Amino acid sequence: MMYFHWIAGCLLALAWFSRIVDAAFGMPKIADVALPEWDRQPKGTPRVSIIVPARNEEEMIERGLTGLLSLDYQNYEIIAIDDRSTDRTGEIMEEVAASPAAHGCLRVIHIESLPSGWLGKTHAMWTAAKQATGNWLLFTDADVLFKPDSLRRALAYAEAEPADHVVLFPRMLMQQPGEKMMIAFFQTLFVFGHRPWKVADPDTDDHMGVGAFNLIRSSVYEAVGTYERLRLEVLDDMKLGKVVKNEGYAQRNVFGEDLISIRWAKGALGVVGNLTKNFFAIVSFQWPRALMSCVLLVFLNLMPFLGVWLAHGWARVPYGVALFSMFLIYFGMSWKSAVPAYYFFLHPISTTLFAYTLLRSMITTLWRDGIIWRGTFYPLEELRRGMV
Repeated sequence: MMYFHWIAGCLLALAWFSRIVDAAFGMPKIADVALPEWDRQPKGTPRVSIIVPARNEEEMIERGLTGLLSLDYQNYEIIAIDDRSTDRTGEIMEEVAASPAAHGCLRVIHIESLPSGWLGKTHAMWTAAKQATGNWLLFTDADVLFKPDSLRRALAYAEAEPADHVVLFPRMLMQQPGEKMMIAFFQTLFVFGHRPWKVADPDTDDHMGVGAFNLIRSSVYEAVGTYERLRLEVLDDMKLGKVVKNEGYAQRNVFGEDLISIRWAKGALGVVGNLTKNFFAIVSFQWPRALMSCVLLVFLNLMPFLGVWLAHGWARVPYGVALFSMFLIYFGMSWKSAVPAYYFFLHPISTTLFAYTLLRSMITTLWRDGIIWRGTFYPLEELRRGMV
């Protein structure tokens, strides 16, 4: 048992310590467009088409569109897509478009039916992009809140860099402790699995995409195959980033404080519910990979807490190194989010819930032989065939 703890502890210490060192040198390289240097007009004032897909978003759609209409950038249009909504989403879109605040820059598209071989969201964005007139396309979500200078600053950075695809990280709005606990874990996992500081490096496979803010040149969007290439991708935002990076285009991700914000879920169980539909997609809908990922998830995140108590003597040291490195990630994240560093002590609980969510997503998808997303059923075999 002593040998096991030494081997396990050293592996964990190496994994977490190497990542915190990598992050310590890498994260400062990521630009922050909320800084004063980006408070300027973009070079050439290119036209931007903002694409907002929505299905049954009557609670948030008016606020979201009103925020976009208040942007302090002049050369843009908004294309809002009512994707087969069964509530008042489409009606509210039309009311906003007809209001004086729209000043003629908001168009509404109503989709009545979904063709086979498409997810609803990817089809909605593809449909809107075909009608877009911008040099840039901004794909966003209906529940994202934009500050007036958000687009101008991000575009100024994109044109100055220059970049072909820019991802602006949103500020996560969290009202309950359960949300903070789960989102803190998700961010920790994200830093461990996706190195955002390596996205700009063309020699790495690290890529990025965020549904709240995917800004891409229209020419690049066409060159990588448009959303038609991603028509059955559940993780469409990340996969857009993947194809852009793989095709050799310049990709960047940036911080922006609260330039854009979103409340992703209500409570810990809300996070579980949101992830259930797409967590299995992360492992390509393969149950052996899901089980192995679950074991690895528990080993990496739970074993340091268990090992520091179960081991004896000096064998506790590597576990302690892993825990301290993990805490430093929480400490670093607390500078950029509303989650205090002490939520590190809830990490074992969130680990257990995330492992449960992955298994729940796998079992639910296999039992249904597909996923139900916003009222539409998508067969599993079709989703597997359509993966990039």
